[in-house]
Amino acid sequence: FTYGDVLGMTSRTGNALRELGVREGERVMLLLHDSPELVFSFLGAIRAGLVPIPANTLLKPHDYEYLLNDSQARALIVGEALLARVEPVRDSLPHLRHTIVVGRPGAGQISYRDLVDASSPELAPVERWQGDVCFWLYSSGTTGFPKAAVHLQRDMIVCADLYARDILRLGEHDRTFSAAKLFFAYGLGNGLYFPFRA
Repeated sequence: FTYGDVLGMTSRTGNALRELGVREGERVMLLLHDSPELVFSFLGAIRAGLVPIPANTLLKPHDYEYLLNDSQARALIVGEALLARVEPVRDSLPHLRHTIVVGRPGAGQISYRDLVDASSPELAPVERWQGDVCFWLYSSGTTGFPKAAVHLQRDMIVCADLYARDILRLGEHDRTFSAAKLFFAYGLGNGLYFPFRA
């Protein structure tokens, strides 16, 4: 993918979520393995003024019930292979309005591909203040229920500039590899926004 491709798919995804009626500031949970769709969904939600939540892909149905209800996520973008972990608790999710599937959707679900393909590749980013909420990441819950770590609009820039650029000396000719997945804070930096910033 070129950066232009990523921008187009990011805008399409943001537009698709808005067309579904997800409003500014509402949460969108991303239950996806590391993939282009995870990148498009994460950045697209932010571009549309929404709040993405990359979720741990290794949890059990009751964990997703807790995360979706605690966050009051309005939409869930989920990989087909992970659907079985959410389906058992679907009737216990009063805030969830849309289940968007990367892969083949089931009854009452929406195809990510069809939804995004029908949306415009043009989307001006919603203007936000640096102290506004940008995205959430949940803790692992080792000391009780997982807790939402709320990241602000400035956080990715500050972290990329002060750590990736100034400490790691990451530049445009470097290649990055992260063992940590994108739903982890370190993986999200190493695998996505550090190299994009550099």
